[in-house]
Amino acid sequence: MSLISFKDVVKKYDMNISVNHLSLSIEEGEIFGLLGPNGAGKSTSIHLLAGLLKADSGEITVEGISVDRQPREVKKRIGLVPQELAIYESLTARENVTFFARLYGLRGKLLRDRVSEALEFVGLGERGGNKPSGFSGGMKRRLNIACAITHRPKVIIMDEPTVGIDPQSRNHILESVRTLNKLGSTIIYTSHYMEEVEAISTRVGIVDRGRLIASGTKEELGRQSGQKEKLIIETDTIAEAAIREMHDHPRVEAVQKLENGTLELYLQDARTYVQDILFILGKHRMNLLKLQRDEPDLETLFLQLTGRTLRDGK
Repeated sequence: MSLISFKDVVKKYDMNISVNHLSLSIEEGEIFGLLGPNGAGKSTSIHLLAGLLKADSGEITVEGISVDRQPREVKKRIGLVPQELAIYESLTARENVTFFARLYGLRGKLLRDRVSEALEFVGLGERGGNKPSGFSGGMKRRLNIACAITHRPKVIIMDEPTVGIDPQSRNHILESVRTLNKLGSTIIYTSHYMEEVEAISTRVGIVDRGRLIASGTKEELGRQSGQKEKLIIETDTIAEAAIREMHDHPRVEAVQKLENGTLELYLQDARTYVQDILFILGKHRMNLLKLQRDEPDLETLFLQLTGRTLRDGK
């Protein structure tokens, strides 16, 4: 059973469908990158999972528990880091984290220990007595994370956690995501920074117009999009018979011969079939000098699958 499951979920606003029969599964231990153009339904889906909105139809479960029927049990398992800062400027950093920890039932020494632990984790241990009104944008973002993790949630939802912050805070947050995942939390991560999602996600889901249109690792998304990978092969000699044999390989789309004994091959799933290419080279006594595999980046795959850039709302 998947840790998180969306089954045929629909959410409408008047006549507009924000989430359109969405079905999606997230496994325990994943860092799941959720991508989509503006208005694709990402934030609505997150709010439905967190119990902040109610679906019109379909079912969402966390550890088999229904968000609709047992919302309080689900909320105990979730930590939400919202896109809009959810902190109180008039309270100190420690008071902010304490307030949210109390909402999850933490009391006494456990409460104090967990608050200190959360502040230390986000690098604000020495700033607990300061009010966030004097913090930088990055420090406020980190405090936002501390408020969401004191109860050690099973699932942590991070909605655009690095918007408008400095590179140092961004790197701190990305490293925090990896650490939280290693400590046992499953992470759902949304961002307009494609390179962030590519760097930290174990799997990616792409939503468009309220539907899941693709999900998987970057390699799996490449196969779903039909995007070809490129192998650059440099050898000491070129055998025409080898080029013909490569052309005949069922996974090779094209072979281009360049200068200085270099070949460019376009193929599907290069990692799986590179041994076939190396066998052909050896068969025709072509000594390999260099092998380079160029795969499409996540932004290219996203554009291929949606026909839009990540920030395009049209």
